[in-house]
Amino acid sequence: MIVFDANLLLYAYNSAAPNHARARQFVEDAFSGTEAVGLPWQTVSAFLRIITNRQLAGDCFSMEEAAAVVEEWAAMPVVHLLAPGERHWAFFRRMLLEGQASGALTTDAELAALTMENGGVLYTTDRDFTRFPGLKWVNPLADG
Repeated sequence: MIVFDANLLLYAYNSAAPNHARARQFVEDAFSGTEAVGLPWQTVSAFLRIITNRQLAGDCFSMEEAAAVVEEWAAMPVVHLLAPGERHWAFFRRMLLEGQASGALTTDAELAALTMENGGVLYTTDRDFTRFPGLKWVNPLADG
C-alpha cells in the first residue's frame, strides 16, 4: 500500500511548488494504478489546512474546491481512508520512544505508526522519517 504524506499531495496541487510536475505525475499515476493507496485522515486534514491558506505562496483553493478534490480521491477504487485501529497505540508508542520523537515530530510518529499498522510504505519528501525504526518510506521525487 502506498501511504501519502501531505507534502506530495500539496506539491502536486500547487503549481508554484518545487517539483510540481514530478509530484503531479507521481500522484496521478498512483491514483490511476492498481496498488492500494492509503490516505490517512491527518494527511487529508493537512492538505485541506494548507491548500486553503491564503497567506501561503502559490495556488490557493477555496474550501469547496479542496473538499471536492478529497471527494474525488475518496471515490477512487484504489483509495482507502486510513484511521487508527486497535493496534495503533503499540505502533505509535514504539515510534515515539524508539524514534525519539517529541514536539512537532509526534505528528510524524503518528503517520509512521499508521503506515506500519496498515503494512504500507510511506511516500514523502520529509527526511525526518529516517528516525523511525522499521518504517518503509520512499521519496519518489529524489534524484537517482
